Amino acid sequence: MAERHFTPEEANARLEQVRPAAESLVAHRRAFLAAGARREGLASRIAGNGGDLDPQEPSELDAEVEREAEAVVRAVQELERLGVLVKDLDRGLVDFPALRRDGEEVLLCWQVGEDEIAYWHGLDDGFAGRKPLPLD
Repeated sequence: MAERHFTPEEANARLEQVRPAAESLVAHRRAFLAAGARREGLASRIAGNGGDLDPQEPSELDAEVEREAEAVVRAVQELERLGVLVKDLDRGLVDFPALRRDGEEVLLCWQVGEDEIAYWHGLDDGFAGRKPLPLD
């Protein structure tokens, strides 16, 4: 059972803090993946003949990948500090633990790009099992 449960109203109020952290998460995740892809391309070039290679490029790409990875970790930690469960790094999908009237633990579901929390699902249902609020 979660340490904290949110009502839909509390979760929507918390979005003021969650939204920027989730948007940062998505942006840094994209930058991390892009830098990783550039690093893989560079490794292929080096394995070929390494021609026209800037000697600083490998270390600069390594540093960029590391910076973006650290930024992703910080964003996840901030979201967890705010009491949400991070479900998808690429979409900025987070869940807020909640309780239905009968005491059943459920999750209020939100992702970057949505205006407010409008969906919930059971603990085992996941995103595909989202149902519109209210929790009744």
